[in-house]
Amino acid sequence: MEKPLSKISYRNLRRIDGDLVNIDCADGRIAAIVPAGSAAASGAEMIDAKGQLLLPALVESHVHLDKTLWGQPYRANSAGPMLKDYIDNERRVLRKVKAPIAVRSAALLEHCIARGSLYIRCHIDVAPDIGLSHVEGMLALREKYRDLVDMQFVAFPQTGMLIQPGTVELMDKALAMGVETVGGLDPAGIDRDPIAHLTAIFDLAEKHGKGLDIHLHDRGELGLWQIERIADFTQARGLKEKVIISHAYCLGMFPHARIEKLGQRLADLGISLMTSAPADTHVPPVAFLKSIGVNICCGSDGIRDAWSPFGNGDMLERAWLLAFRFDWSKEEELQSALDSATGAAAKAIGLAQYGLKAGHAADFIYLPVEALGDALGQRPHNRNVVRHGRLVAQDGALLKSRLG
Repeated sequence: MEKPLSKISYRNLRRIDGDLVNIDCADGRIAAIVPAGSAAASGAEMIDAKGQLLLPALVESHVHLDKTLWGQPYRANSAGPMLKDYIDNERRVLRKVKAPIAVRSAALLEHCIARGSLYIRCHIDVAPDIGLSHVEGMLALREKYRDLVDMQFVAFPQTGMLIQPGTVELMDKALAMGVETVGGLDPAGIDRDPIAHLTAIFDLAEKHGKGLDIHLHDRGELGLWQIERIADFTQARGLKEKVIISHAYCLGMFPHARIEKLGQRLADLGISLMTSAPADTHVPPVAFLKSIGVNICCGSDGIRDAWSPFGNGDMLERAWLLAFRFDWSKEEELQSALDSATGAAAKAIGLAQYGLKAGHAADFIYLPVEALGDALGQRPHNRNVVRHGRLVAQDGALLKSRLG
């Protein structure tokens, strides 16, 4: 593991507001952010960013690294039309893939880091047919890249939980092994017993002192009813600001007046929402929900896997997709899109001391554009990624790959 340089000063970085600043780093943390032209600390190595745009490290709040086929031969999507068909098809595909998780996930992880994602929440499949093998592989991956990226894990019952006897017990073991978050999946649509499903996952969260991240694809009134029950459980179990609902398509199916009260309750309980900004289905009305205080982040979800050949692990692109989905173009709207992959995402997954402030980890990126609109519109690959004060990636690749 490489140690960060004790003192390094990044000069002439352009903030989103246009001001030029220097970031002085010491022992992996931000010592100071000062106007450009200020003297650097004695003995500091200096790197001139030449006016490139400064952004905080990107946050990938929802991804499935253990499912990816990144770097593997192309496989056409052969799934049927329903969600269960996609789940079953994924299992068939992954059984035929010989490359281990450590190889597939590491290749994609390095790609994500090189795009600037230095904080990642990854959902890991836990099920009777695979046991804890995915968890073991991802824990090893996290250890290998610990100095380059902060990774959180979610024990995710992709094939169902109550309908797959033994899954709850496996999730319990995964949490004891070091997985940080309890996952859930369509308590009604997949498990067909929403109260029993929610009771089981909230019991696990209480037992282990963890938060929850629940996939909710169920649409219409059934979806809204489940969000209400998730809020009930969150309030009753005292888990304010420790719950995320991922996808929540149902919130985009109703007029604002119908969901306003529920949205205010989510805001009061600190329940965050995650959207991948899909193009083919309803999406929670992000601007409206944010206006009443709901925290909303975005994530890649699956990346080049059995579900879809799409996705590239670039959270600037995901923020752009969110803006594109809602036809955002004003500066404040673009900043809201970026926030979904930075500050709001950090809040959703419970990051402490995140962002560009003195005393925080010196994690940031800078790229050769002048303004945020160009950063989202062009999404250049030749960005510079700084981790703990040390330049770790340039031009879309790690400076020192650990593959092979």
